[in-house]
Amino acid sequence: MRVIVTETFAQACEIAAGVIADVVRKKPDARLGLATGSTAQGVYPYLVEAYREGKVDFSRVNTVNLDEYVGLAADHPQSYRRFMDENLFDRINIDKTRTVVAKGTGDLEANIREFRLSLGQKPIDVQLLGIGVDGHVGFNEPGRVLCDGAHVEKLDQSTIDANARFFSSREEVPTQAISMGMGDILRARKLLLLATGESKAEAIKGLLLNETLDAQNPATLIKTHPDVTVILDKALAKSVGYVY
Repeated sequence: MRVIVTETFAQACEIAAGVIADVVRKKPDARLGLATGSTAQGVYPYLVEAYREGKVDFSRVNTVNLDEYVGLAADHPQSYRRFMDENLFDRINIDKTRTVVAKGTGDLEANIREFRLSLGQKPIDVQLLGIGVDGHVGFNEPGRVLCDGAHVEKLDQSTIDANARFFSSREEVPTQAISMGMGDILRARKLLLLATGESKAEAIKGLLLNETLDAQNPATLIKTHPDVTVILDKALAKSVGYVY
């Protein structure tokens, strides 16, 4: 596992975008595993900038997102499809028919089957990840066991609380999501995890400083992957006692 510590979170996002852009330059038809939320939102402007400067071409790229809220239509302001369109897809030269975000409305079982089929069609070359305060990646929440494949996940209260800031009220926050499983994430060829903020300290400590694999901290499973890059800002690294 490679760990990079930056002075600021903005620098971490710029480095992450550089890693993704480099994958695309080396493999123009790469499949990118993408994420949403504030961490990913910091990365995408750098990818847009690289495209506008002619440094990367997304015309042959395929993408698949980690997750989507159950109950939100694609055009809902807080859906992850809408997030991706507004923050990345509408701002680069990607063919949207090559972009996959699970459907959160309609027949959920059919949506999961469709999502699983898509995940099995082509390997992910690099998977962008954030990390929750409880150690979740994607929406794989802590528990006695973790799912291998795509599934519907009941969201922990800490996740609902963290996401409430994006909604008008806490009651509007979805309580379930369709998510890639941990197995889906670990089957990606390269993992790229970004983290910032002291609220993530316990989850990051489990990933970087403990030897155990713990279903109560799902992020710890990524240490089993052969190609992982973790990018932290200096404040978070210091808060967990990580020496670099």
